Amino acid sequence: MEKLSKHLDRPIVLVGLMGAGKSTVGRRLARRLSLPFVDSDDEIEDAAGCSPAEMFERYGEADFRDGERRLVARLIDGSVRVIATGGGVFVDPRTRKLLNERAITVWLDAPIDVLAERTGRRDTRPLLRTPDPKGTLEELSKARGAAYSEAHIRVTSGEGAHSNVVETIVEALEEHLGRA
Repeated sequence: MEKLSKHLDRPIVLVGLMGAGKSTVGRRLARRLSLPFVDSDDEIEDAAGCSPAEMFERYGEADFRDGERRLVARLIDGSVRVIATGGGVFVDPRTRKLLNERAITVWLDAPIDVLAERTGRRDTRPLLRTPDPKGTLEELSKARGAAYSEAHIRVTSGEGAHSNVVETIVEALEEHLGRA
């Protein structure tokens, strides 16, 4: 693992739909690689003094995404680390290009049923405050799938243990970096 960590010269950025496990898996991946972990949603909250959901509702999606893009650009300019992003970060073409040029992007892809179950535990996601949250997730998946598919690495995150997802990411990183 130390060998892999030494070969990393840029951040690892986890992207994917809400509920895919970016924060949970990201924390575990960072521990596994002995790297710092940053959650972009936490950074937004620290900078703005309110949650991403509150910002989204107050200022609208366009202004929220603009601020999110600027924040992510700052996060990838720092040290090598693992960064979990919000579900919409990678959809913006400018942000996606920036991340793919200056980070290793990992798409955590999860089945809609898993996403619906995970996101249904709390009412903190403005996009899912609809009569049919699962249907909304299906629509988001269709709309964002092409963008997410541009990530360097794609890993399925399902109902299994998060440790299995972490190990799959580590193997994919080794392969991506040429068997560090």
